[in-house]
Amino acid sequence: MAKMSLDDLRKLRNETQQQIKKRETDDKIAQIIVGMGTCGIAAGAKLTLDAFVKELDGKNMGGDVIIRQTGCMGLCQNEPTVEVVMADMPNIIYGRVDAKVAKDIVEKHLLKKELLNDQIIDRPAGDILKK
Repeated sequence: MAKMSLDDLRKLRNETQQQIKKRETDDKIAQIIVGMGTCGIAAGAKLTLDAFVKELDGKNMGGDVIIRQTGCMGLCQNEPTVEVVMADMPNIIYGRVDAKVAKDIVEKHLLKKELLNDQIIDRPAGDILKK
C-alpha cells in the first residue's frame, strides 16, 4: 500500500466528515424519504435517489437535508414515490418522481416552501392544514 501524504490524509478526513454529516439527523431542515421497494426500484427509484443526492450536493445542501430509503409505500402505481418532511409544512408524498421532479422538489419545496401540486399523490386533508 502506498504511503499517504499529510494533504491526502486531510482530504480523506474532510471527505469522511462530510459523509458523516450527511447521515446525522440533528439540525436538518428536511427529510427526503425515497420508496425503495421492488416496485419503486423497478420504476427508477435508484435514479431518483441519485438525482436528489446530486441536486443537494450541487446546492451545497447535502449536510442540511437527510435522504432516507424506505420500503414500499403502497402507492405502486405512482412509483417512484418520495415523501418530504419539513418543519412548518405538511408531510407530502410526491409520485412519479424522476430527476427533473427531484430538482423541482429541491428548488421549490425545500428552498421556496412551495408545493408541487401536480406531483402530489398524498397529503393531509385540507381541514388540518394551517394557512
